[in-house]
Amino acid sequence: MASWAALSPSIVEYFEGEDFYRCGYCKNETGSRSNGMWAHSLTAQDYQDLIDRGWRRSGKYVYKPVMNQTCCPQYTIRCRPLHFQPSKSHKKVLKKMLKFLTKGEITKGGCADEPMDSTVEHAVAGDFAFIKKLDLQCDLTALSDDLKESVKSEESQPTENMKKEESPELIQPQDSEEKLGSGEPSRSVKVHSIPKPGKGADLSKPPCRKAKEIRKERKRLKLMQQSPSGEPVGERPGLQPSSEPPSWSSPKAKSNQPKSLEDFLFEPLPEDALHKLEVRLVPASFEDPEFKSSFSQSFSLYAKYQMTIHQDPPDECGKTEFTRFLCSSPLEPESPPDGPECGYGSFHQQYWLDGKIIAVGVIDILPYCVSSVYLYYDPDYSFLSLGVYSALREIAFTKQLHEKTPQLSYYYMGFYIHSCPKMKYKGQYRPSDLLCPETYVWVPIEQCLPSLENAKYCRFNQDPEAVDEGRCVEPDRLQVLHRKAIMPYGMYRKQQKDPSEEVTVLQYASLVGQRCSERMLLFRN
Repeated sequence: MASWAALSPSIVEYFEGEDFYRCGYCKNETGSRSNGMWAHSLTAQDYQDLIDRGWRRSGKYVYKPVMNQTCCPQYTIRCRPLHFQPSKSHKKVLKKMLKFLTKGEITKGGCADEPMDSTVEHAVAGDFAFIKKLDLQCDLTALSDDLKESVKSEESQPTENMKKEESPELIQPQDSEEKLGSGEPSRSVKVHSIPKPGKGADLSKPPCRKAKEIRKERKRLKLMQQSPSGEPVGERPGLQPSSEPPSWSSPKAKSNQPKSLEDFLFEPLPEDALHKLEVRLVPASFEDPEFKSSFSQSFSLYAKYQMTIHQDPPDECGKTEFTRFLCSSPLEPESPPDGPECGYGSFHQQYWLDGKIIAVGVIDILPYCVSSVYLYYDPDYSFLSLGVYSALREIAFTKQLHEKTPQLSYYYMGFYIHSCPKMKYKGQYRPSDLLCPETYVWVPIEQCLPSLENAKYCRFNQDPEAVDEGRCVEPDRLQVLHRKAIMPYGMYRKQQKDPSEEVTVLQYASLVGQRCSERMLLFRN
């Protein structure tokens, strides 16, 4: 099945109408509203395009909040790692980890930040029975071997020419316009460079400098004046000051720049360090020996986390639930020549401390981003602020992947919920952007926050004439999988007599957009 699925297009089963759930954030019993579909399989590019239209997955269930109706609007948020600088609170977490690894020092006082999407499953359904029912009804094994063969034969035949996709453009902070990324057409949203008085920094003036940096600069100038050669004493050949950082970070030190995220994360430990932390990237697949051998320990950690942190009952933390939400993925592994060495797909990033797993970050690696899915950790190590630490590691990991795959340059943090205090922390990872729920363009979060203070639901694109450029304008080109045959919707429609079927299909097309509707197969029974 794996080899067939790897060669197959995406296959999804859309559920008409809207689902009403108990909100995992404000606890409204019927306030959460979303559209959903079961993804039998998804290519990395299709899922990339879906999350760039506000979709998100939980296991194989893919959902999109009805933003103007749901009680707690959930805005897709992404961070730009290439320009990320850790904040003061981030540095505290990184230093705290370093002290613990080096000396075993335990710093009292936790961090207010929560792990990435710690309530994701509650936001999706809040009803495990519902997802379980979908799992049984929509399992890929229900598709017969004849159906698989029909898909393979259809793929081997010539298909219509698809529109060429424009490559994404990376956001450059010095540009006057904010470019779209992640497969969207090259449209832009204007960025106001000078904020109103009292609303942020004045970019026309030099940036503020920390007192510590000013003192260092004065000391350097004083040393230059005292030195006959005009060089600071510590920079003369053969003389190295004791505080000199390792050679790989010396260019930053010489330019008097603040320490980068990597400087903190990868600072060498002394030989007599008390603890050893190792981060392993493991494919989320039972075919992978490392994933299979660590499954029992990883599951036990998940159950402990859910019951301790979220007070979930034991019957909702079993192996079935764990596998369904965090191990099963519609993404099949892909290893294109221009992709990262690990390939695209779903992974578990395991944090091993002294030979045991203390945290696991579930992530998806896609053509243009690393997407955070979930994090669970050992509550006994809450003092290390593992939610924040893992997010910083994932940001650094995105930058690492970018070196081999230049278009992979974003870190998606799931949903930003301004109306929920516990979920606003994601806005602290700057620079970051929010996805406009109407035109699907990315807008810097600084421009969105004033509007969100006044209303839960907002259109971030300030251009009143702007529309969704990726909307479905040719529904007849939508691909349908029906009775073991692949056909365009225009042909499928002629065979249908139920008017509600057309409403359902057109709703699906409007939500996934033109490109995905042409590439993905909509399964209709």
